[in-house]
Amino acid sequence: MKDAELRSPVSFAANVARLPQKGLPVVVEADERQREALAGKYDLLSIERYRAELLVAAWKRNGVKVTGRVEADITQACIVTLEPVTAHIDEPVEALFLPEQSKLGREGFEGGGEIVLDADGPDSPETFSGDSIDVGALAEQFFGLAIDPYPRKPGASVDVAGDDPPEESEFQKKLRSLLGKS
Repeated sequence: MKDAELRSPVSFAANVARLPQKGLPVVVEADERQREALAGKYDLLSIERYRAELLVAAWKRNGVKVTGRVEADITQACIVTLEPVTAHIDEPVEALFLPEQSKLGREGFEGGGEIVLDADGPDSPETFSGDSIDVGALAEQFFGLAIDPYPRKPGASVDVAGDDPPEESEFQKKLRSLLGKS
């Protein structure tokens, strides 16, 4: 595949070579074309709004920490009726990155590198090369994970043959009467 095919519709490369001490604020607001591309990629009927507000900051000696939120208003097809179902996504974004040339980035956790992470915190650091990280693609990953894979319109249900409880067999009736249960 070509790079253009792999790029996120909301790609935004943040230069991490020289980050400000307070971090680099990044806002990704998808235009109509980008929202249409995202909707197609995630099999959505439409995306009415997509916005990611991120802070790219230095972490440890040469790492990068990205935090923020991705918010979107989406419309999906109900899995039962295929009618439109609207949803609001408000997902926190948090990720750590280490340069490939860093000792931990080269050796990984199995090679003797050691790092302390909070079990409820972000995932293990990912590595990056060069002097930029695509924070737009990162926010898109969190957006994709927040989409309900089985959207259902309120009150919609599936009537499946055999949903009724099975009739009690003669044996079960006799057993129940012998045990004195009504």
